[in-house]
Amino acid sequence: MDVVLQYAWNGLAVGSIYALIALGYTMVYGVLKFINFAHSEIFMVGAFVGYYVARGVPVLRQGGVPALLGVMLAAMLACAVLVLLIERLAYRPLRDAPRLNSLITAMGISLLLQNLGQNIFGADPKSYPELLEPRVFSFGELSITRNSIVVLVVAMLLMLVLHWVVQHTRTGTAMRAVSENPGVAGLLGISVNGVISVTFLLGATLAGAGGVLYALNYPQIDPIMGLMPGLKAFVAAVLGGIGSVRGAVVGGIIIGLAEAAIIGIGYSTWRDAMAFGILILILLVYPTGLFGRFEPEKV
Repeated sequence: MDVVLQYAWNGLAVGSIYALIALGYTMVYGVLKFINFAHSEIFMVGAFVGYYVARGVPVLRQGGVPALLGVMLAAMLACAVLVLLIERLAYRPLRDAPRLNSLITAMGISLLLQNLGQNIFGADPKSYPELLEPRVFSFGELSITRNSIVVLVVAMLLMLVLHWVVQHTRTGTAMRAVSENPGVAGLLGISVNGVISVTFLLGATLAGAGGVLYALNYPQIDPIMGLMPGLKAFVAAVLGGIGSVRGAVVGGIIIGLAEAAIIGIGYSTWRDAMAFGILILILLVYPTGLFGRFEPEKV
């Protein structure tokens, strides 16, 4: 039983990170009906910004919770600035173009960021600084690291903050209005461009925080580190229902638990393939996802 709990805990921790990344995919899709495939590279940039800030700022080298918060804030701010530049220079000019154009552009931005990352940061993996002193809490055969506790708690807090912003603020109301009908929202005085920028910004800040949290548990980072977590987060968003904030969270947790389960039964080499198996299954059986809704298109 303790072994099952151990894998379940590990799955919750990594699943919460997938959920943070998936929220970026699902929020942008909910407003623009567009998949931002460069989102996984925003996650990578967040991890690297945190790495250099943790190493370069003397007061943060001592580690501890304040250092972690400082590193996360720096990563979130850098990712917010980067995604606003991408949205303004690459995506906004294509707003009225066919969706395929925006999709191809997003893939191009993703490859551009990967290659820029290899040229700027170097292609070799880097060991992440120890922001928190390693500590393990044992409950029988169940061992829980302090890093995994911090990852889960911080990720859940960020998701609750996002839920509050979307459901209980004027900005969230505007986001939901633009998601329903951008044209009518604009006629009602809502700045559609502003709402779209805020949507990208919120998703990027969560990805930046997710990059730092991911590096706490897997302290090796490289310029292509966002590829696989980003794809799994996309699967999580589709599983939960692309466009649904609640679905992205649930989908991320399910992917994390499923990944931990397949490792637990001795098929760790199948952990990545499992996510894509789930994607194929959900598209065949329930294409709208767990919390998605069917939206017929006029032709």
